Amino acid sequence: SSGINAEWPLRPGLQTVSEKEAEDAKNTGNNFYKQKDYFKAIKFYTNAINLLPDKAAYYGNRAAAYMMISNYTNALEDSVKSVEMDPNFFKGGLRMIKCYIALGNLTAASRALQDLKSRDPNNSTSYASENTNINRLRDLEANADKDMNKSDFRRVVYVMDRALEMAPACVNYKTKRAECLALLGRYNEAQEASNEMLRANSLNAGALYVKGLCLFYQDHLDKARQHFLQVLRVDPDHGKARLAVKEVKELESTKQKGNAAFTSGKNEEALKLYRAALLICPNNKLTNAKLHANIAAVYIKLRNYEEAVKACTAAIKLDDGYVKAYARRIVCYQELEQHEDAVRDAEKMHNMEHSRESKQRLRDANIKLKMSKRKDYYKILACSKSANMDEIKKAYKKAALKHHPDRHSHGTEEEKATAEKQFKEVGEAYAVLSDPKKKLRYDNGEDLDDPMGGMHHDVDPTQIFQTFFGGAGGGGPGHQQFFNGGFPHGARGADPGFTFSFG
Repeated sequence: SSGINAEWPLRPGLQTVSEKEAEDAKNTGNNFYKQKDYFKAIKFYTNAINLLPDKAAYYGNRAAAYMMISNYTNALEDSVKSVEMDPNFFKGGLRMIKCYIALGNLTAASRALQDLKSRDPNNSTSYASENTNINRLRDLEANADKDMNKSDFRRVVYVMDRALEMAPACVNYKTKRAECLALLGRYNEAQEASNEMLRANSLNAGALYVKGLCLFYQDHLDKARQHFLQVLRVDPDHGKARLAVKEVKELESTKQKGNAAFTSGKNEEALKLYRAALLICPNNKLTNAKLHANIAAVYIKLRNYEEAVKACTAAIKLDDGYVKAYARRIVCYQELEQHEDAVRDAEKMHNMEHSRESKQRLRDANIKLKMSKRKDYYKILACSKSANMDEIKKAYKKAALKHHPDRHSHGTEEEKATAEKQFKEVGEAYAVLSDPKKKLRYDNGEDLDDPMGGMHHDVDPTQIFQTFFGGAGGGGPGHQQFFNGGFPHGARGADPGFTFSFG
């Protein structure tokens, strides 16, 4: 038990005033202790010690009060003092062991326990729980080390939580737990744990290191470096901080060289440097997400959209709130005509940002998705979307002659049906793309079948063909220049005498 010595009989023949005053102060402290007013109890125990500094029990009682307010450092100091003054003071020895355990000093706790056993071998049941806790903590420490080596940081946090239940004042356990929280990306929790340790000791190197680690992993490289350097000023032998300073410097340098290569148009060199930077600190997810996004930018510049999508996806996997990676992946998906994927990304972006720009990006993505589901007139005519009118006319001539049903009159019924369908699509495509107003609406993704638009595009492909080649309805000199001859007599929809021979 960590209770106080409620009774400490006065020596027979107590005569000095200071002895009586000290005993009164102790008794008053006992009363406050029983009322759980430990701060006042400490005050009166301190008065008793000042009046009579050679009483082991006074130090023991104050140690008990310090333990109740979790001030194990002061409690340990008083417990050690009480045992030094009276080696047979069992409660003092037991409190000393409890404090060592609470502070995570298992070596000292074991040594104190063995000393207590040697002096009081018949009272083993009184310190059985302390013996069990020491062994349990050793097991937990060993498990945490194994988990740390396996990078199972979540498990380390769990193990340290269990250890801190028995050793609530152990700085090493708190530091290891906070470090693993940072490694898991739980930066707010890691920083809170570090700040708590720094409030107790502003020069706690482990806590300063964890704060630097949080800054490093949140891509605040310059501030992180400053924290790591501060750790080294406090503890020049802090190996992790020394390594971290080196990583920050190398990461900044390699990334900047990659950016310079990209700006200079040295794309392959930029890719090489960005990939090298990714290997410097695999745990730095946010910085590495930016590096993957930079790799995507290089691939977009090279028009390798498949690889750019992979790089963007890698960035998003590391940072699912990385807006720039989503924006670049949308561009890539649209270039690859994967418009449904582009819309999904645009929706995610809008949910994250809720900005005017994200709303417009989502609208544009939906328009392109809608456009992708209608007939691609440029593809039907086999011309580019930037084709001018002359190029569109040439493309129509070539496609119309290729797919005209009369050219396939001797084919199977399936071949005839296919040719007729393709011929109709060619005429439909030309009817839209040769009309500036319709072409503009088509290019803008508007619905040409919308009654409100006033532009239905039901067409007679044969009529368009005849008009284009100078038949019925004429096409003007500009159209007749593509025609040289005519269709065979009786061709579908052709006037008598309108003949042409396919070569």
